[in-house]
Amino acid sequence: MKQRSKPFAEKFMVRPGRRFRLVDCDPGGDGIFADKEEAKVLTAKDAEAIDGLQDRLYAEGKRALLVVLQGIDCSGKDGTVRAVFNTCGPIGVRITAFKAPSAEELAQDYLWRVHKACPPRGFIGIFNRSHYEDVLVVKVRGLASPEAVARRYDEINAFEKHLSGNGTRILKFMLNISKQEQAVRLRERIATPDKRWKFNPGDLEDRKLWNDYMKAYEIALTRCSTSHAPWHVIPADRNWVRNAVISRIVRETLEEMAPQYPQPKDWNPARIKVV
Repeated sequence: MKQRSKPFAEKFMVRPGRRFRLVDCDPGGDGIFADKEEAKVLTAKDAEAIDGLQDRLYAEGKRALLVVLQGIDCSGKDGTVRAVFNTCGPIGVRITAFKAPSAEELAQDYLWRVHKACPPRGFIGIFNRSHYEDVLVVKVRGLASPEAVARRYDEINAFEKHLSGNGTRILKFMLNISKQEQAVRLRERIATPDKRWKFNPGDLEDRKLWNDYMKAYEIALTRCSTSHAPWHVIPADRNWVRNAVISRIVRETLEEMAPQYPQPKDWNPARIKVV
């Protein structure tokens, strides 16, 4: 009997319940694809397939897919959205970019704004940053007490379990960029006039806390990679590797979900005549 190959996603998955270290993950993604051209061709094919699967998911209207993109500054969250999801039509796809919470949001629990943004049935929802900011930047910057942050890992797991139990498939991607590559991209933003709007001097303050952020990521990925909402660590030093890996995992997941166009129940297409 021919042995079934393992899903592509497993190569990048943080195994639930196992020890995890970011240092063991290669941000360059060497050897995954033959070359840049192959990766770009595969990304385009997968993006086209995702478009068709998304159309069926929307027509079916029974389940949703939530894609979480989390990464330090310059890791490529916006670029991932463009490369993987731009082929999809605007119907059935929702993108939410989480910034610093507003006064109204701060008056609620930290998951309030996140739950509001979750995709309804039939939709693909994409989070550009996410509720994990509340155990990453909040932890590193000391914006909540250590006790409050410590509670949040279990609260997030319970929240994601609730979403999963109610028909939302969850994919979480940590875009793993090296400190050296981040420096290259920050310099490019400063030097390029039409990219300067992306630069925030505060990014340099976060860069000084690089090791603290990486430690916070390790804790979050270890504590919150579950069978119903696994984390995947994606090589992000090369945009074309990052895009190709994520597009393949999203396509693979949608194909496993196998959404179907609904068939008519109270009428027979063969008997309908339009005159």
